[in-house]
Amino acid sequence: MKAKIYGGLEKVSKTMVQPLMYLSVVGIIMVFGVLITNDAVKGLLPFLSWGPIQLLGNLIYAGMMSIINNLAALFTIGIAGALAKKDKHHAVIIAFISYMIYLTANNVTLQSFGELAEKDPMLGLFGTGQNTVLGMQVLDTGVFSGIILGFIVGYIFNKTSDKSFKKTWLQMWSGTRWSMVWMAFVSIAVGFITVLVWPPIQHVIESLTSVISDTGNFGLFLYGFSERILIPTGLHHLIYTPFQFSALGGSIQMGGETISGAYPIFMAEMSNPAITEFSDTIRWMQIAFTKTFGYIGIAAAFIKTAKPENKNKVKGMLIPLVITAFLVSITEPIDFLFVFAAPLLFLVHAVIAGSFMVILNVLNIRAATNGLSSIILNIALGPEMTKWPLLIALGVGQIMLYYFLFSFLIKKFNLKTPGREDKKIESKENSPNTVSDSEAKVEGSIGDKKILTIINGLGGKDNINSVDNCFTRLRVNIKDVDKVTKEKINEVENSGIVVKDKDIQIIFGLGVGEIAEKVKNALN
Repeated sequence: MKAKIYGGLEKVSKTMVQPLMYLSVVGIIMVFGVLITNDAVKGLLPFLSWGPIQLLGNLIYAGMMSIINNLAALFTIGIAGALAKKDKHHAVIIAFISYMIYLTANNVTLQSFGELAEKDPMLGLFGTGQNTVLGMQVLDTGVFSGIILGFIVGYIFNKTSDKSFKKTWLQMWSGTRWSMVWMAFVSIAVGFITVLVWPPIQHVIESLTSVISDTGNFGLFLYGFSERILIPTGLHHLIYTPFQFSALGGSIQMGGETISGAYPIFMAEMSNPAITEFSDTIRWMQIAFTKTFGYIGIAAAFIKTAKPENKNKVKGMLIPLVITAFLVSITEPIDFLFVFAAPLLFLVHAVIAGSFMVILNVLNIRAATNGLSSIILNIALGPEMTKWPLLIALGVGQIMLYYFLFSFLIKKFNLKTPGREDKKIESKENSPNTVSDSEAKVEGSIGDKKILTIINGLGGKDNINSVDNCFTRLRVNIKDVDKVTKEKINEVENSGIVVKDKDIQIIFGLGVGEIAEKVKNALN
């Protein structure tokens, strides 16, 4: 039962991460648009005030915000496409159609029941539990409707897309069109049922938010601690997603619209000149603080404590990974270098990560913390709004804390962190696990021979049920774990292998998308 529950959570997590993968890119592009239209930046660089440049900045911001304002649609399409075992392009088309039908059914049901809320002249629909989505007034379910509908579409598509009819007059309904028939009626049903069941769920969410708020900094600590400690399981996405993309992370009213979730709220407030301080909902996004700063100290401690003969090789391995963490907050290649080799360090790491979220909250620092682009944004917005000098001071303090504490613990308990293994680190050619895949991807594309090596290490084509990927991991569900050969997989450069029942995760780094596609192609 435990394995079955974990397997279900693992499937949900790895599926949900597909649409999430694009939001970091959206955020970085949006920051660029905000910076070139920011008054402080224009004061420093007067040429930015040129009309065409300002138009470009406004177009960038508005274009990216259109994605943020329609995250439920993104989840519906992304999840359905991730779950579809074949004909993914048909699955995502059906997902979008289903989402439109769902919204319409929701709106018509509200009208029929006489429950459409009246817009307040000042607040719009804020506080009514309803919102306008793609021009239709519906119950405000945040991203939950998109997530639920995405899983429904994926499941029904896989069950029905192979359907064929022998009679000529029925053949037009065969294949993916049969899936569309099913989803047309299912979407209507989901839209109708949502009107009946969602209001009580809204009250539960509001109560849960209150509980977290009532526990204050302790709840915030648990949030940050849990997000890090669950990294080895791959389930950490389930911790932050509800807070960053639903009403659990707070709601505000802006421009006559209700915006829910820490991420959409931050994006909406970022370029609003009337905002002099970010909402306190930004605290749910500050899990990235440790990703931006702390890993510099972790890497420095690993280099400091490495055996003298291994220091240069450890530097070559860690420096590219630290740069990646600092720039885009992708940390898993480093995490898997010590999570299993030194679990004590990882426990301490999770405690520090949660603690610094509390410190940021206590000091009332309302600033972005997601990598270098966020630091630049904080400076542009000014110290009065973001307290960026104090933020950077805390960042330097965290780096030093990690460096000295980790160095002490590694030496005290003789922990086998990178460069302290009993066996000397060999050259790149002889020891594929000593170089991260994110570094390898810079040098060139992975070859077909290595793809076949991965497949053979997983027990061969017949042993593989499904293949997916997230930011850094190749996620594979297999039939028989006894047929998996780690030694074979390790012939291809990776940062670690996690085996949990029939779910295998191989940490390849930022180049994993290419690997996943090549594995899928090799498996037809």
